[in-house]
Amino acid sequence: MTIRVLIADDEDLVRGGLQAIVESEPEMTVVAQANTGARVPGLVRQHRPDVVLMDVRMPEMDGIEATRYVTSKMDNPPKIIVVTTFENDDYVYEALRAGAAGFFLKRTKPDEMIAAIRLVASGDSLLFPAAIRAMASVRSPKFAEFYLTEREGEVLRLMAKGMSNTEIASALFVGHETVKTHVGNILTKLNVRDRTQAVIAAYESGFINPMQ
Repeated sequence: MTIRVLIADDEDLVRGGLQAIVESEPEMTVVAQANTGARVPGLVRQHRPDVVLMDVRMPEMDGIEATRYVTSKMDNPPKIIVVTTFENDDYVYEALRAGAAGFFLKRTKPDEMIAAIRLVASGDSLLFPAAIRAMASVRSPKFAEFYLTEREGEVLRLMAKGMSNTEIASALFVGHETVKTHVGNILTKLNVRDRTQAVIAAYESGFINPMQ
């Protein structure tokens, strides 16, 4: 299956570099490019990419608003990866809150970028626990009761460490399908779209202390 990628960045050099990296893989193709966030929704509708590589600081509409629009107002939205210069950037954090599946730095090695695109295209989230924890630590959490079961709380804490369902199953000595059920329950109870959103909610609510 070919992974269709849209690149959104206001710098020609960055777009060209990302396109070269993506199209070095035979099962990936760049279907469109955008130099402003405002062009992203229309190009998504036209080309139906699987993954959008989204810069956050662009003219007309920044990557945060473009991400929020695509993830909240479009049917079957693509996965969005934020491409950024600084990992502890408030823009990155807000883009994750808006619905991005994860992020990588512009200095990331090409093979790691390709692995990240494959990961989110498969439906998973691209989490960097230490970076998200650092970004969350500058905020004043609003403590809230999630009504999670004890086991769901355990699963959420392991998700926040960046563990996959398989790794969580191994750590808790339960089946993979059991973990999938717990993750689904967590997303429903927190009213979030994916694992990234669940982890952010856990930090912002104080359920997980970002200073620990």
